[in-house]
Amino acid sequence: MAKVTIQKLKEMKQKGEKISMVTAYDYAQAVLVEKSGIEIILVGDSLSMTMLGNDGTVPLTTDEMVAHIKPVVKGAPTPMIVGDMVFGSYNESISQAIRSANRLMKEGGCDVIKLEGGRPEVVSAIVEAGIPVQGHIGLTPQTASMLGGFKVQGKSLEAAQKIVDEAKALEDAGAFSIVVECVPEELGRAITEAVSIPIIGIGAGRYTDGQVLVFHDMLGLFDKFLPKFVKQYAQIGDEIVKALGEYKEEVRSGSFPEDKHTFGGLSRDDLKDLRK
Repeated sequence: MAKVTIQKLKEMKQKGEKISMVTAYDYAQAVLVEKSGIEIILVGDSLSMTMLGNDGTVPLTTDEMVAHIKPVVKGAPTPMIVGDMVFGSYNESISQAIRSANRLMKEGGCDVIKLEGGRPEVVSAIVEAGIPVQGHIGLTPQTASMLGGFKVQGKSLEAAQKIVDEAKALEDAGAFSIVVECVPEELGRAITEAVSIPIIGIGAGRYTDGQVLVFHDMLGLFDKFLPKFVKQYAQIGDEIVKALGEYKEEVRSGSFPEDKHTFGGLSRDDLKDLRK
């Protein structure tokens, strides 16, 4: 299977083919996504919660993001790998934004970067520096406190128009794609029809060009909260706990390891002198 490129995603939108995108944060997860045939992997700042145990995305550092991008790149050669710009890595200046994006590309090895917010001037500068950018509008978790918390965005006509305008501005700035999060379904459709670049929805309804979900949410590996827009395709967390419990009981009872899990070659008598 050929590497997924920006041109491939554009062609999928033009043909009406839906794009699948999921997060992954380490080598093992990336290998599984590679086998699934999903087009895009986002090494998202949600790893701050799902992998590092933080309460939100704000504490995550660029060093930590780079460290997680590297193994994902190794494990998934076919999907497009998106590196997420962390909070505080692009809000001080244009030069800071370009420097941070360079780090994700050079040190992490991702194909493109993603940043939150309708910030066309930042996107334009990063694109001009030779780095492809995916935008992210609607609910932007890094600045959710400024949006009134983790709530649906664009519920009034005025607010909806603002988000559509942001999408157009990001397209004009050179973004190759946009993630739209947590907006009314018809607004998701309006944004998708208003721009020529692929729109990837997360809680944005059925009419976007594609969908993205968090790996741990969709597989039942993270139980602190579950957004309404998440469909759980498996409850792997429960299966893991069950397996670990069985292992513990077999260790305590002595039923593990069995003979087939051990190595021969020496008898007890052979080693009797060693026990003295």
